[in-house]
Amino acid sequence: MTYKVEPDLKYIPEHDWAKIEGDIVIIGVTDYAQKLLKDVVYVELPEVGEKFKSKDIFGSIESVKAVSELICPVSGEIIEINEELIDAPEKVNEAPYATWLIKIKPSNLEEEWKKLMSSEEYTSHCKLA
Repeated sequence: MTYKVEPDLKYIPEHDWAKIEGDIVIIGVTDYAQKLLKDVVYVELPEVGEKFKSKDIFGSIESVKAVSELICPVSGEIIEINEELIDAPEKVNEAPYATWLIKIKPSNLEEEWKKLMSSEEYTSHCKLA
């Protein structure tokens, strides 16, 4: 399977990506994940204001093939969800790195960011999966 990995993002083994924009972290699912899932039909996202710790389940993504949990790469409070995905979950398949799921105000970013995988580490992880 060929898939794209963005060099400027951070990753977790559960196939979510993260990027810092100002003082928030934007989170989405990787190209690898959307290709495994195939046709995404539903995305369940948390409420704005909910708080999560790193590695907590914050929602789920459903395809015709499977349901997968969405794992939070960093701790913090949800400040925005991508409402477009409620009516158009297929956007995850069309452009996984342009389609974000949640924006989070991190509470322990400096410590947790170091623990996330680089693009090279994530690529190696996917080859082993």
